[in-house]
Amino acid sequence: MSAMSSLFIGLIAVAFVVSMASPCLAAGAAPGRPAVDDPARSDRHTLGNPGQVRVGHLDLDLTVDFPRKELRGVAILEFQRQPGAPPDAPLFLDTRGLTIDEVGIGTMKPGQASPAPFAPARFQLGPKDPILGARLTIELTPQATHVRIAYRTAPTASALQWLEPALTAGKRQPFLFTQSEAIHARTWIPLQDSPGVRITYAATVRVPPGLTAVMAADAQVQPEEARQGVFRFAMPQPIPSYLIAMAAGDLVFHALGPRTGVWAEPSVLAAAAHEFHDVEAMVGSIEKRFGPYRWGRSDILVLPPSFPFGGMENPKLTFATPTILAGDRSLVSLIAHELAHSWSGNLVTNATWRDFWLNEGFTTYLERRIIEDLYGSDRAAMESVLGLAELRQELREKPAPDQVLHIDLTGRDPDDGMTRIPYEKGALLLRTLEKAFGRSRFDDFLRSYFDRFAFQSITTADFVAYLKDHLLLDRDEAQAIDLAAWLEGPGLPAGFAEPKSTRLDAVDQAARSWLDGSRATDQLGSGDWTTHEWIRFLQALPEELPGDRLAELDRAFGLTGRGNAEIAHQWLLIAIRNGYAPADDRLKSYLTTIGRRKLVLPLFRAMLATPAGRQRAEAIYATARPGYHPITAESIDRLLKEGR
Repeated sequence: MSAMSSLFIGLIAVAFVVSMASPCLAAGAAPGRPAVDDPARSDRHTLGNPGQVRVGHLDLDLTVDFPRKELRGVAILEFQRQPGAPPDAPLFLDTRGLTIDEVGIGTMKPGQASPAPFAPARFQLGPKDPILGARLTIELTPQATHVRIAYRTAPTASALQWLEPALTAGKRQPFLFTQSEAIHARTWIPLQDSPGVRITYAATVRVPPGLTAVMAADAQVQPEEARQGVFRFAMPQPIPSYLIAMAAGDLVFHALGPRTGVWAEPSVLAAAAHEFHDVEAMVGSIEKRFGPYRWGRSDILVLPPSFPFGGMENPKLTFATPTILAGDRSLVSLIAHELAHSWSGNLVTNATWRDFWLNEGFTTYLERRIIEDLYGSDRAAMESVLGLAELRQELREKPAPDQVLHIDLTGRDPDDGMTRIPYEKGALLLRTLEKAFGRSRFDDFLRSYFDRFAFQSITTADFVAYLKDHLLLDRDEAQAIDLAAWLEGPGLPAGFAEPKSTRLDAVDQAARSWLDGSRATDQLGSGDWTTHEWIRFLQALPEELPGDRLAELDRAFGLTGRGNAEIAHQWLLIAIRNGYAPADDRLKSYLTTIGRRKLVLPLFRAMLATPAGRQRAEAIYATARPGYHPITAESIDRLLKEGR
């Protein structure tokens, strides 16, 4: 625990003055828009001014209040003025929906362990931008090194989901978890919420006795404090704000290996430990190829079903959806993906959200390499082919400007850029480079890339410059890859390294035979089909199918009752399109017990294709919405509104 943590208890309360018209507060960028400090690296999604005053460390003391659905406490930010910044430059921070109670400034001189007592500071919350929130401007003295902010979150904070006991696996205790990516950290911490700003942090989290708090950080828990509901953490490695993560609930732990383990509710722990058996081997696989794991531990937290994503790569503690607990480890590519983020994303981070493909394209490529090492080339090939199919579908649906890797998201929510395009098109670029230069040479390049930019946030331009200097070494090689077409152009460039899978080719043939009239039990090799083969088969079917043929499949393979969330998703899409009534109850159950956006959003979209389907969608959503995370709920709210 840093020395700053000791300041949380016993600090003298400070008065504050709010100035709405101070000349100092009016300086900088226009209210409601980011301060542009370096045009080449400008993050359009922050209201902060890290080019002038940059935060480097955060100390948090938070109390979790379940009845009020509120976090309240203190954030102490340590900052440094940047070269060329005016000595009286204010500090700009990102907030959205926060109530700021007090602000103070302090100075820590050489040799001191902590700042002098904090003095009252003048501050202002600027106008509210619907996407970016409100800038918190704090006046600073030239000697100031720290600010202390007492604040409270809103019950509607988009980063926080407060779950009643009924919405958890154990049904006994409430549950809270955070989801900060992309720009949701500002709804629970006042900070410079940009992936280009990396900070270290320490935190004290206070929860009701009987609950356990965890963070994506090193635990410094004392047993007696834990019994009282006090948990302490430290993150010594510098990370961007979107990777700060916390959860609290009825949680227990199971070790998987010397540096890996799983947290979950008691009733889920055994299934999770079985599913994630290979995590320690995954760490070793990627270390062997691309350099050391630099984060200490690599644990996994299995969240309640309302978690809006498949996984979130919070360093040291991946957050994961329970929908991947298939029982046969067939969906653990998601865990391989989040683990790979420990190199691409967490270690080397996109500096702005238009560079998001640097996180996800690299990670999708590394994920497939892990799968190949652990489960064989057939499995990796199937996943690559299915990924390409998803990409092609998305390219058909998106306008040309949204098909580029280096996407312009000015004036838009960065969540709009979280499509399959940065994942799959980015991975295809790297796969194409591997094919062009050979795996051994490309692996050497990647390892040097991770070493060169370790614990840094970089732009697409930084990547291109490094690529040209270390891989595209002569004119012929440089001309072999049309980087402009990949990064700035729509669609897929000609000559990309297209993945192939003989096993999925056989599935396609089985689908054609079945559609030609063969009985399902005669043609479908379902006895040994993997999840990936079932997904391919269901995706290969035409949109319209007679009810008797659907019933034949259902009787033969029990598709309506499948517990595998991915297979069930594909089957329910078919059932919706064809009005297959035997799946109606399963559809309602699925949508009211799973909150993963990738799985539920397409089902609601499919129902909206008909008036009767819309009526059903709205009825189901009325029941399901209270259990959805704000990120998922906002997406479906928008879908229903646009549909009208």
